Amino acid sequence: MRIGVPKEIKVHEYRVGMTPASVREAVEHGHTVFVEHDAAARQGLTNQDYERAGASILPTAAEVFATADLIVKVKEPQPAECAMLRSGQTLFTYLHLAPDPEQAKALMASGVTAIAYETVTSARGGLPLLAPMSEVAGRLAAQAGAHYLERPKGGRGLLLGGVAGVAPGKVVVIGGGIVGYNAAVIALGLGAQVTILERSVDRMRHLEETLHGRVSLVMSSTLQIEESVQDADVVIGAVLIPGALAPKLLTREMVRGMKQGSVFCDVAIDQGGCAETSHATTHDDPVYDVDGVTHYCVANMPGAVPITSTKALTNVTLPYVEAIADYGLAAAVARDRTLAGGVNVAEGKITYEAVAEAHGLDYTPLEDVLSAPAV
Repeated sequence: MRIGVPKEIKVHEYRVGMTPASVREAVEHGHTVFVEHDAAARQGLTNQDYERAGASILPTAAEVFATADLIVKVKEPQPAECAMLRSGQTLFTYLHLAPDPEQAKALMASGVTAIAYETVTSARGGLPLLAPMSEVAGRLAAQAGAHYLERPKGGRGLLLGGVAGVAPGKVVVIGGGIVGYNAAVIALGLGAQVTILERSVDRMRHLEETLHGRVSLVMSSTLQIEESVQDADVVIGAVLIPGALAPKLLTREMVRGMKQGSVFCDVAIDQGGCAETSHATTHDDPVYDVDGVTHYCVANMPGAVPITSTKALTNVTLPYVEAIADYGLAAAVARDRTLAGGVNVAEGKITYEAVAEAHGLDYTPLEDVLSAPAV
């Protein structure tokens, strides 16, 4: 199969869909890989690195899209990229379609089969292709919270970890999943006082054990969120409903009740955000103020650390890339049903129910669209 790796064009997105190491693996499986010129130059990977791994370098994204059967990206295709997609082609990337009706419609119009990293499931119901970026984003959220507490950045002027004789800052994490856990790890490392709000008692027991009792674990409810954020210096939104819009757990009134100069980091912003006051920002202009609360809502947080993020991402995506390339998508799905959850759009139809519901569009079960051969 012909695999294409274009350069990411989202603002300050420095990750890339395949590393030279993953290209080498694909080539050894008998596939041809086309990489756009300087696709990963911003993280120190050269065209020669990819050529040594067996890739062919193409001068433009248009040539990559025109040549490849399978496009492997990181972020959702921008409008110019959607225009280059075509029927019979497969796109494998993060999509986050629930808050983005225009992208959903563009993918439907293109005829492409679009597979979202964030909705591919594991046999245990986990999200293996989202997990590594959730780890990165959770850790970055705690760092961002500490950074924007500084007075020159508009914050309260508080050192999150405190010093001898001065109490540390308070961090509230809404959601105890992978993002929340990793945010708590870094906040604890900075010396903060950390509270995690979570709805699953079993998850809280796990966090109690893994974090050795160093955090306060509290059952999440509307009242508890309201009370907790009033006393927080940093609030981190770490909630997720796979493939669907994030619930608005933090109301405008709750934000108004937070401390002046406190910081809210919304890691759920890729799925629309978990606060009524959230809207997506970029690394160019990452924060804005609402009622004296700094909002950090960058929609591609892991893009700021592309070396770490690209390696972590391609570690988990490569087996799926190889399966799709080796067998074709229909057979790959038949061999591994966990991949089926990733298919959000196929043959002009929405095949992921939460996306269809978010936009009021018709939902078509994947098996009605994708004819899987027996294996």
